[in-house]
Amino acid sequence: MCLAIPGKLEAITAQLDDVFRMGRVSFGGIIKEVNLSMTPEAKPGDYVLVHVGVALQIVDEAEALETFQYLQQIGELEELHPDQPIDRLKSSGS
Repeated sequence: MCLAIPGKLEAITAQLDDVFRMGRVSFGGIIKEVNLSMTPEAKPGDYVLVHVGVALQIVDEAEALETFQYLQQIGELEELHPDQPIDRLKSSGS
């Protein structure tokens, strides 16, 4: 099964043109570099759904937190960082 994981966009880290941007996204404190090309309106502080390194859409904070909690409960977040327990998404600085 393929899952999109919610994360908080912390910063835009690269912008080659009006479309291609990269950003730093926090998944409960675990930071990953994400392609933002499909979400050109995303800005730091927004929550995005990420699948295979690409932000697919912006979601509201409540939806992101609820989804992240469900994924954590069913054990679908271990691949983000298998050696550490995942803190709640909210604890990543919001």
